[in-house]
Amino acid sequence: MGIFLKTEIQPECLLGVWEITEDFDTLYSMVRLGRAERARLDSFRSVNRKLEWLSVRALIRSMKGEDVRITYNKENKPFLNNGKARISISHSRSLTAILVSSDKRVGIDLEYMSGKISKLGHKFINSRESITRDPANRKFHLYLHWCAKEALYKICDRQDVNFKEGITIMPFTPEDNGFIRGHVVNSAGEEDFDLEYLHHENYALVWSCKK
Repeated sequence: MGIFLKTEIQPECLLGVWEITEDFDTLYSMVRLGRAERARLDSFRSVNRKLEWLSVRALIRSMKGEDVRITYNKENKPFLNNGKARISISHSRSLTAILVSSDKRVGIDLEYMSGKISKLGHKFINSRESITRDPANRKFHLYLHWCAKEALYKICDRQDVNFKEGITIMPFTPEDNGFIRGHVVNSAGEEDFDLEYLHHENYALVWSCKK
């Protein structure tokens, strides 16, 4: 199927989602890899990992309309073209999501909603947060909280942030799509963030883009 969502959510902040339905050869034909990238691809033993990795390169090429290189700093944080643009990447099952900006911080998380999270809420929900008791929406609500925290963890560069207590998601009622407010506390101080989310089939997707 390839790219099924590409939208500019803010000026100079582009969101894209790719559904992996292609086989290896088809995805490989969609990208142009340098020597180091081919070596990196060859190092993966899992076919699914290869497909994920290729889908990221195919998606960013489709989003930007040109060949770009994803590089990583010493903390394994990705950038485009040696730091000229910021990028956040997430995979889950057959979907790949990317948020990219030339002038803003970005964070995105995508999760396939299995039933496992219902037993794990106490590990990442703090006392200031609330989850619906409605059994029809509880799993989705939990996943939105998890994805929102992951997105904020990424946008803050994973630096000195306590995932459970340092990131708080303000109360909200989950819909198929909407907005969330988040608050992050670390040694650098406190900061508020706006996030947006959507529900696609059995996936939850949350992202944030901020100067």
